[in-house]
Amino acid sequence: MRIALVNPAWRFENSIYFGCRAPHLPIELGASQVLLERAGHEARMFDGLLDGMNAAELAAAVRAYGPDMTVVTTAPTYLFWRCAPPELRAPREFLDALGRDGGQTIAIGPHGSVTPVAALRKLGVDAVVRGECEETLVQMAGAADWRTTRSIAFRKGDETIVTGPPAATRFIDLPALRWPDEWIARHDHHHHRFGSECVGPGAEVEASRGCPYSCSFCAKLDYRDKYRKRDVGVVLEEIDALQRQGARYIYFIDEIFLPQKPLLEALVGRGLAFGIQTRIDLWKPDMLDLLGEAGCVSIEAGVESLTEEGRASLDKLCRMTTDELAERLIHARKRVPFVQANLIKTAQDEQALVDDWRARLHRAGVWANDPVPLYPYPSSPDYHRLFGAPDDMAWERAHEHYLAQFDTLSDIQDERPAPLRELEAACNCR
Repeated sequence: MRIALVNPAWRFENSIYFGCRAPHLPIELGASQVLLERAGHEARMFDGLLDGMNAAELAAAVRAYGPDMTVVTTAPTYLFWRCAPPELRAPREFLDALGRDGGQTIAIGPHGSVTPVAALRKLGVDAVVRGECEETLVQMAGAADWRTTRSIAFRKGDETIVTGPPAATRFIDLPALRWPDEWIARHDHHHHRFGSECVGPGAEVEASRGCPYSCSFCAKLDYRDKYRKRDVGVVLEEIDALQRQGARYIYFIDEIFLPQKPLLEALVGRGLAFGIQTRIDLWKPDMLDLLGEAGCVSIEAGVESLTEEGRASLDKLCRMTTDELAERLIHARKRVPFVQANLIKTAQDEQALVDDWRARLHRAGVWANDPVPLYPYPSSPDYHRLFGAPDDMAWERAHEHYLAQFDTLSDIQDERPAPLRELEAACNCR
C-alpha cells in the first residue's frame, strides 16, 4: 500500500496555542514511516509548514503522489501533543483541498485520541487513531476489516465504531528515524534555544516517551503516558545520521528528559549542542555538570508553583523546597547558557512572592515566566476534575473555561484568542 503521511500547513492566528510556531520535524510521521516500510508498505512524508506550502499546494503534492491512504496529524509534531492547538482548522483545510484524491483518510493526534466521534465529525475523515499511532497505522494498512484493529474509531454506514481505548506503542525498539536531506538543510530553527549562537540546521530527537509523574495539568492520559526509553545505541545512530546531514543542534522532545548517564557520557565531545525539558528536582549537581559537559545549552524546567501547597495541588510530588529549587536552577545556569523555570498561575502563589522569586532568578541569569492560567486540555486530570469524562464537546468546554478566566496575554502570545467555534468555522468544521 502507498501511504502519504501529512503534517498540515499550520496557521495560528487567534489561537491559544502555547507551542512553538516554527517548523519542527514531525516525529510521529517519521516513526510511522520506518515501521510501515518495515512491514512492506511504501510511505512518504509531506510537511506543509516545513516545506512552506499552503493547504492547496500541500494537497496537490499529495495528489501527485497517488496514495491509497492519507494520514494527517492534528498537532504540529509529537513535541506538542500535550498542548496542541484546540482547533482543527489546519488539518480540515488540507482535507478539504485534497477531497477524495488521497484514498482512505486517517487522522492521528490528541483530538481523535480523547474525542474520537467529534474528531471524525469535524474532520470528515474515514477513521481516527486513538493514542500513539505508529503500530496502529501498520495494522490499519494491512487490515481487510478495520474492526480487527485496536484503538481506532471509524464510520460504517450510519454507525460509528470505536474499537477500544487509546493504545501505546512499544517504542523501546523503535528504529533510528530518517529524514530527507533537504528537510534538515532548511530546518534552521533551534527549538527553545536562547542566549547562545544558532549556527547550522537544528533537529528534534526522541530518546524517551511518556512520564512517570501525573501532574494535574499535563494532557497525557490518552497518549504518551507510560514512561519508556529507547536503546541508547539507536538514539546515537539517529543523532549520527543527523550530524552527517549537517545538524548542529538537537532538541530532545521527551516529555521529561531524565538523567541518563550513559547517553550524556556518549554525547560528550561530539560537538553537538542540545536542549531538553525536565524537572530540575530530579537532577543532582554532578549530573547537571555532566549535562553541561555533554553539550546542553537549554533547559526548560517545570516548577509550576512557588509554594508547597501549590505544587501539591498540581500533584507535582516534588520533594524540594522552593529555595532548593531556586538553588538547583542557579547551579544549572552556571553550566548551561539558558535555563528557564516554567510557572503556572495557582491560587496559592501570591503575586509578591512570584515577583520576588522571579527577580532573584533573573539576577542569577535564570528566566522565569509570569504565571498564566491553565488550559484544561481534555486529556488532563484537571479537565476530569472540572468536568468529568470528556464528551464530544470537551474541547469547546475547555476553551470556554480558559477564555472566561483570561484577562492577560501570556509571554508568548501577541493576539487575543478567539472562541473555538469561530476558529473552526473558518474551515467548515461541523
